[in-house]
Amino acid sequence: MRFHGSANARLCFLLALTLCTSLLLLVGLQQWARQDLLVSIPWRSGNATQLRSSLHGQGLAATSAGSSSTRPSPTPTRGPPWHQVAEALRGPQNGLKENEPPWREGAGVTPEEEAALLLWDTPLHRPGSGKRNVKLGDIFIAVKTTRKYHKARLDLLFQTWISLVQNQTFIFTDGEDKELRAKAGGNMINTNCSAAYTRQALCCKMSVEYDKFIESKRKWFCHFDDDNYVNIRSLVHLLSTYSHTQDVYIGRPSLDHPVEALERVRSGGSTSVKFWFATGGAGFCISRGLALKMSPWASFGNFISTAEKIRLPDDCTIGYIIEGLLEVKMIHSDLFHSHLENLQQLPAPTILKQVTLSYGNSDMKRNVLRVQGPFSQVEDPSRFKSIHCLLYHDVWCPPEDGQ
Repeated sequence: MRFHGSANARLCFLLALTLCTSLLLLVGLQQWARQDLLVSIPWRSGNATQLRSSLHGQGLAATSAGSSSTRPSPTPTRGPPWHQVAEALRGPQNGLKENEPPWREGAGVTPEEEAALLLWDTPLHRPGSGKRNVKLGDIFIAVKTTRKYHKARLDLLFQTWISLVQNQTFIFTDGEDKELRAKAGGNMINTNCSAAYTRQALCCKMSVEYDKFIESKRKWFCHFDDDNYVNIRSLVHLLSTYSHTQDVYIGRPSLDHPVEALERVRSGGSTSVKFWFATGGAGFCISRGLALKMSPWASFGNFISTAEKIRLPDDCTIGYIIEGLLEVKMIHSDLFHSHLENLQQLPAPTILKQVTLSYGNSDMKRNVLRVQGPFSQVEDPSRFKSIHCLLYHDVWCPPEDGQ
């Protein structure tokens, strides 16, 4: 009898242990399911089919072309999904109640920011994820150009990415142009610098860019060339990783080693200095906190005299001031691209995640991205229109056949 009672006790213990284990597993699965719902965003309607077919051709779609598995149809929701993206980027709004839909009317999202953030189908980050609240209005976007490229290059940028951030974008050029003035208004800055492609002319324009940024009181200074496509959402996402009060200098070097320059000193001699610099052809960004520290060597024309010390172009001078004089290390990023690299080697699945893209067309060689899209090579030799269509497929792509 004692043996039989012991066996029953063991059986009861095992049954209780199994029940407890099952309950714990069930609770864990419920927690996992809730967490999964937080990051599950339905695809938009509209031109989603067109986008998926374009992405399949580049290996960008979630499923392979031969797979029978497809993404489920979107669940109807009130309000446009891009409000969710904008809200996630901007952070919680004043007066927004707990559990209230972030896309509610009057949440403070401007039409301009809606358009600029209408990308993909998922937010950049969730509120409370540690990302900083960077808004479009925090960024001073400087585009350097010259008068002879106003039509050849700037028209394309105004058709595509600049049209989304025109209030944040300032065009720095070397000659007056009524047509460009009509497009850009007060954001066209005639630097009165030389149109020649020389070290002195380039540094003259950069000097004006720096002063205008300081006057703007904005938090981030981002410089680009007139042959760059800027992915606004990726740019804001990148900057949200940092604080504008910190020392931040981020871009892509054109060399695989620091540049070495001879720094002229007052005694009439020279000393060697090594530093990294972000190539202006790919673009770079500087925080306001760091830009203010550059003032003794960069403000009110001092940038030009500083450049003469090392006799190097504008982007090199930026690196010299930041790394050589202020001893702040440049942050190297592979998200910036210029025509100096082989753009055809950029993997297709990563193209729409980059901050800047570029192109190069010459009589000898075409250096463009491998992007499939609704525009032919003749219609879109730079591939910028196709990229813009893939990013903003609900509002910018040409209509499908039959529409």
